[in-house]
Amino acid sequence: MKVSVIILNWNGQHLLPDCFESLKRQTYSNFEVILVDNGSTDGSVDYLKSLDFTFLKPLFLDSNRGFAGGNNSALPLVEGEIIALLNNDARPTPTWIAAAVARIQNGADMVACRILKADGKTIDKAGHLIFRDGLNRGYGTGRLDGADFDQALEALWPDGCAAFYRREIMDRIGFLDEDFFLYGEDADFGFRARNAGFNCMYEPESKVLHLQSASLGKFNPQKIYYVERNRIFLLIKNFPLDWIALSPWYTLKRYLMNVFSIGSGRGAAAGFSREQSKLVLARVLLHATWSGIVGIPKMLRKRRNFQAQISRRQLKQLLNRFRINTRSLTLDD
Repeated sequence: MKVSVIILNWNGQHLLPDCFESLKRQTYSNFEVILVDNGSTDGSVDYLKSLDFTFLKPLFLDSNRGFAGGNNSALPLVEGEIIALLNNDARPTPTWIAAAVARIQNGADMVACRILKADGKTIDKAGHLIFRDGLNRGYGTGRLDGADFDQALEALWPDGCAAFYRREIMDRIGFLDEDFFLYGEDADFGFRARNAGFNCMYEPESKVLHLQSASLGKFNPQKIYYVERNRIFLLIKNFPLDWIALSPWYTLKRYLMNVFSIGSGRGAAAGFSREQSKLVLARVLLHATWSGIVGIPKMLRKRRNFQAQISRRQLKQLLNRFRINTRSLTLDD
């Protein structure tokens, strides 16, 4: 099976040489790389034009179309039966492609990779978990890598940092939603794929090292804005209606736990408050919430146009199996 690896680049020329070197060491040879440059101004374009890799197809966009738009633009160039997404700040190990292909040949529709932080010892993500207000988080985030992550298991959906999908999923439900622009679009796509009846498996031998938020920074206000706005988009487009009605309560619980996070020095909110003022955080959250509310009518139209293949009961059972609690979501690093 041929694999088409899509890599999106925006002002990441310094990240590309190591990424390409990792791909050149793959044990699986039947793959192509479609490198989409999202309107970079840092020399990336000249660097890519100077390369002579047989597996590389560069695509140069005139402007930054975000993660969703950039990856979507690569689809007309795809030749593989399997599509892989890879961040430019991810470093796949030699078996990354081979292990995922084997898992798909054994019946998986999507493959979630073993994504490690840059130290190579700590889990970044091994699939995803979902919170009841639409926010999602990687399974295993912050835990030491080890035997607990050595077994292939069902996953909710892959993380877009490093993920594999059968091409037929895109042919049936489309690809990434460009209204998300940045962050959460991989969760929305995974959600729709599961709702359409496709499965997902975690493959421990499909492993990458991830430098994490190399484009914007881990606690950049713009990142917080998109994460918070897009979790509302995800919620409205995909969640059961009765869960949507209850979601404000879960958001309130999460915000209260974030206040505790800031006071205790633990978790993402504490990390943000060390780099930005609490006033900035409050403004970002209000702006994101308002933008999410404004986008509700459009998300409802998209919801109505989607034909689910599993029942509401099956969807709820799936989400409950991969549910994350408030404390783990807000306080785990």
